[in-house]
Amino acid sequence: MLTKLQIKQMMEAATRQIEERKKQLSFISPPTPQPKTPSSSQPERLPIGNTIQPSQAATFMNDAIEKARKAAELQARIQAQLALKPGLIGNANMVGLANLHAMGIAPPKVELKDQTKPTPLILDEQGRTVDATGKEIELTHRMPTLKANIRAVKREQFKQQLKEKPSEDMESNTYFDPRVSIAPSQRQRRTFKFHDKGKFEKIAQRLRTKAQLEKLQAEISQAARKTGIHASTRLALIAPKKELKEGDIPEIEWWDSYIIPNGFDLTEQNPKREDYFGITNLVEHPAQLNPPVDNDTPVTLGVYLTKKEQKKLRRQTRREAQKELQEKVRLGLMPPPEPKVRISNLMRVLGTEAVQDPTKVEAHVRAQMAGVAQWIEPTCELKDGQNHFQSGHIPEL
Repeated sequence: MLTKLQIKQMMEAATRQIEERKKQLSFISPPTPQPKTPSSSQPERLPIGNTIQPSQAATFMNDAIEKARKAAELQARIQAQLALKPGLIGNANMVGLANLHAMGIAPPKVELKDQTKPTPLILDEQGRTVDATGKEIELTHRMPTLKANIRAVKREQFKQQLKEKPSEDMESNTYFDPRVSIAPSQRQRRTFKFHDKGKFEKIAQRLRTKAQLEKLQAEISQAARKTGIHASTRLALIAPKKELKEGDIPEIEWWDSYIIPNGFDLTEQNPKREDYFGITNLVEHPAQLNPPVDNDTPVTLGVYLTKKEQKKLRRQTRREAQKELQEKVRLGLMPPPEPKVRISNLMRVLGTEAVQDPTKVEAHVRAQMAGVAQWIEPTCELKDGQNHFQSGHIPEL
């Protein structure tokens, strides 16, 4: 767009051109009007030649100025667009700028937009990245990471900001009353609180270790009471200790104080064995204890079967037991089982034997039925899923 100064310069240049044009056309003052005669039948003609009315000259001048302004503005806009493309500007395209210079108007200044180009990579002899002055530049390397890690970092930053945020000290207020409890405007939202993996395992292991150490200390104190060491230990704790400086040699070492009686003077002569307390021919071997922390045996839970799985397992066990009996009968290790005879199938199972002696066969069948009933009655008293082979009770038929 043209500035006000440029438009003013353009208007002045157009005015000078019009004045020069007037001088070239030699404008003169208009002649005095002549009275019209009625005898003249031809229409009035405008003066032809070098005479123009002042009103017409002013109109022409304004139109020329407006056209020159629009043309200059259009050419300036075109030149501004061409200036952005340096390769397209040539001698033929400089006509608009030459016309502006001829009219005495300074062409508009076009500022070239900064073209964004990548920064050149400069490396020195050692392969380090340097700038134009030769100084080493440390480039920031972005490493890919998971969204979970990014969320964790943001969560920690948010917690840190909450900690750093100063809380309003209500007690410093003049109107603060500690007896009045302030109820929150909204109920605090309850969210999930996740624990780190292995937290409770460490707590349980610490409690187990503490319990084992307490138990071990109780056993040691009980053994010390039995052997009499406990009383001497307590006396040694009650007796005042002499503070020794670094490098000093004590008169009696603490392990010798248990066997040397009070008031015993140490001399260069070898004292008798009876003078010492608690020295015998016996050697005390400490009891070997297992470490309380090395109990890393895995705990396995029992397998609980559903009702359907229990029935399936029971069928498989009965089928295997039946197959084993059949194999024994096939190999001749046991006699084949007697046929199950009832009163209803007596004639069909026994055949000719029932015809020969029906009374004897009927008595045999009734005895067999009584044995089966005697075998079935204890079955009702067995637990669910237990047969006679598992219970060890097999009645005789």
